[in-house]
Amino acid sequence: MTVNQHWKVGVIVDSFQIGVRQGLVKAKEVGADGVQIYAVQGEMDPANLDTDTRKDWKSYISSLGLDITALVGDLGGHGFQDKTVNAAKIEKSKRILDLAVELGTNIVTTHIGIVPNDPNSEIYDSMHRACEELSTYATSMNAFFAIETGPETAAHLKQFLDGLGSKGVSVNFDPANMVMVTGDDPVQGVYTLRDYIVHTHAKDGIRVKEVDPREVYGALGYTSADHHLVEEMIKAGKIFKELPLGEGGVKWDAYLQALKDIGYTGYLTIEREVGDNPEADIRAAVQFLRDKM
Repeated sequence: MTVNQHWKVGVIVDSFQIGVRQGLVKAKEVGADGVQIYAVQGEMDPANLDTDTRKDWKSYISSLGLDITALVGDLGGHGFQDKTVNAAKIEKSKRILDLAVELGTNIVTTHIGIVPNDPNSEIYDSMHRACEELSTYATSMNAFFAIETGPETAAHLKQFLDGLGSKGVSVNFDPANMVMVTGDDPVQGVYTLRDYIVHTHAKDGIRVKEVDPREVYGALGYTSADHHLVEEMIKAGKIFKELPLGEGGVKWDAYLQALKDIGYTGYLTIEREVGDNPEADIRAAVQFLRDKM
C-alpha cells in the first residue's frame, strides 16, 4: 500500500557515527533530501561556531544539495525538570535555536523530561515555566522547539502543550518511542497531536516488556530498587528493541496515512541509534520510505 504523498526524507547525520562532515556526504549518498544535526557539544556547539564558520557550514551543506530538517538540542539531565539548572539550559537552548535559524531551519528537537501526572507539582511547574519561555522565544522567530514523543502518552503531552498559550514549543513525532516505551498508539497519537507536529523521526521498534518510562528516560528524584537490573535489561533488548524500518511494531501504512490526513508535509527523518551497520539500515530505510510514497 502507498499513500500517494511525497514527503522529504531526512537522516540524522550522527546516526552514521562517522563525524558530521563525512556523515553529510554519506546522507547524500544514501539518497536523503535533508539532514538533522546534533548541536549540543563538539564541533556544532553554538559556542564553538563563529559567524564565518556558520556561513561555511551552511554553504557546504547547500553545496551537497541538502536541506537541514532540524537541529538536535537535547540537553539531557531530565530535561527541564530541575529548576536550579533551567536558566542555563534555557539560555543554551535559545543559542541552539539562533544557530538553527542561521543555518536555514526553524526547528530544534529536544527532550523536556517526563511530564508529571500532577499539574500542581513543583516539577510540572518548573517544566511549564521553562517551556513557556522557550515557546515565547521561538514564536518571536517563527520557529519551534519540538518535543520528542515517547516519555508520556500523546494525550498527556497534548494537555501540557495546550497550557503553554503558544505553539513555539511543539512536537517532534517519533512513533517508535511510543511503541517501545509507553505502548501508546502512534497512529492515534498523530490525530491527538495534529496541531503541534512540526517534525517527525522515522524509527521502528517493538516493546518486549512493560516498563515505567522513568526507568528509560530518568526523572528528577526518582530511583527504583531494580534500576540497575532494568538498565541491563534495556541494554540487552529485554524491555524494548529498536529495529530497522518495517521490522518493528509501527504500522507504517496507517501511520503515514494519518500524517497525510492531518496535512503534515514536513520531513520523515530517519534515526538509527543501534545496529552493527547503520549505513546499510539507513540506506534501506530511505528506500522503505520512498516505496511507501
